[in-house]
Amino acid sequence: MDCGLNGRTYIVTGASGGLGLATAKVLAADGADLVIASRDQERIAAAAEQLPTGANVRAVAADLADPQTPARLIAVAEESFGRLDGAVVSVGGPPAGKLGDTTEEQWRAAFDSVFLGGLRMARAVLDEPFEPEAQMAVTMVLSSSVKSPIPGLAISNGLRPGLAMAAKTLADEYGPRGGRVNVLLPGRIDTDRVRSLDAGSGDAEATRAKNEGAIPLGRYGTPEEFGRVAAFVTSPAASYLSGIAIPVDGGFLRAL
Repeated sequence: MDCGLNGRTYIVTGASGGLGLATAKVLAADGADLVIASRDQERIAAAAEQLPTGANVRAVAADLADPQTPARLIAVAEESFGRLDGAVVSVGGPPAGKLGDTTEEQWRAAFDSVFLGGLRMARAVLDEPFEPEAQMAVTMVLSSSVKSPIPGLAISNGLRPGLAMAAKTLADEYGPRGGRVNVLLPGRIDTDRVRSLDAGSGDAEATRAKNEGAIPLGRYGTPEEFGRVAAFVTSPAASYLSGIAIPVDGGFLRAL
């Protein structure tokens, strides 16, 4: 199926690895022009090298906690490609830990980057001028903790549901202008982040086996599987999809 990505321009944050990079690869393979960003210049430059040969991409070192980041990334997109059609807003997960073990400083830092940084990026993209029939698509990569708390990830459990509700509100407010906002809820996807969380239990193999036993499909997902979903939801092929949270978790969540 042609998703209509050829010649369109998207910003992808958190794109130096994991889910952000996986999404960027699919978008680029289907012909989209990209501005990819993460905090580390070397890592985001290396990520650009992993995109399909011939991809039109600009790699930018940028921190979502910085209030100037959205304007910088949007300017790069418009100066490089002359247009902007949306963004995939992916942010690295906050520190692991039980609620009683986390500090106020950790909560504040995570709020600035994970919550406020993501919300600021989404609003800036949606505020850009565009024709309603052209649409502006924002896809926010959150976590299954939006619907069910994950043991040992207290900060994520606290911030992600609020950001998902803010995204739903954005979909309501910007929908009449042609803005689409959706949320993806990855479960156990085989990324460095998830492998690190498994290792933090003290027995990574046992933890993975236990988690896989609770997933109806019986395995962790691959970043590529997630990337295909994210690219579709962001693409014009999903033009009547807005205001929803989509689990990408192999059936793990028990809620509808």
